[in-house]
Amino acid sequence: MLIPNLSPLWISIKISLLATVITTAVGTVLAYKMYRIGSKKSRSIVQNFVRSVVEGILIMPLILPPTVIGFILLVLIGKNGGVGQILAQWDVKLIFTWYAAVLAAVTIAFPLMYRSALGAFEQIDRSVLDAARIDCASEWSVFWCVGLPLAIPGILGGMVLAFARALGEFGATLMVAGNIKGQTQTMPMAIYFAVEGGVVEEAWFWTIVTMAMSSIGIFLIDRWKVK
Repeated sequence: MLIPNLSPLWISIKISLLATVITTAVGTVLAYKMYRIGSKKSRSIVQNFVRSVVEGILIMPLILPPTVIGFILLVLIGKNGGVGQILAQWDVKLIFTWYAAVLAAVTIAFPLMYRSALGAFEQIDRSVLDAARIDCASEWSVFWCVGLPLAIPGILGGMVLAFARALGEFGATLMVAGNIKGQTQTMPMAIYFAVEGGVVEEAWFWTIVTMAMSSIGIFLIDRWKVK
């Protein structure tokens, strides 16, 4: 079997890595914030309701079909969308670029990272964090020096899941970034259009590569669980 152009591999890795970095940073901070809100015993009914709504919005991309997410992003960042019009004032175009593919991957992968980080923080003994606060540590210090190190195994697992999800993203990416060879064509798109074009060998090649990378992710998650 002839090895096809490897640009979909490098594009997929680039998009997935950047999406993982963004989801890890944003997802971990938001997870800690939501963990802190959930740990407060004196929450009112309104605060509980607001927290439930925010929680639902954060994990919604995990439930909605990727094409729905892609349509929403298309409306937002397209030339007629609110964000798209603002960016157009600075001659910035996101639609049908690899930046749009990153945005789609971030949106789709975010819930996995968020839920993994939140679960990791919820496993921490609250008395450990309270002890740091009693010693006059700032909330940022408590997060950075105590909470984050204790939650690292769960966060690392979330990173692997987010990377794998971003690597396999297809529907939303196709809608906002298109299938431009050498620019936005990722491995899932290469598989789809290879099958559509009757090039089964190429589809098998990218399928095997994707399965191999996903298997490595599963192995890493299992290793961290053991530790």
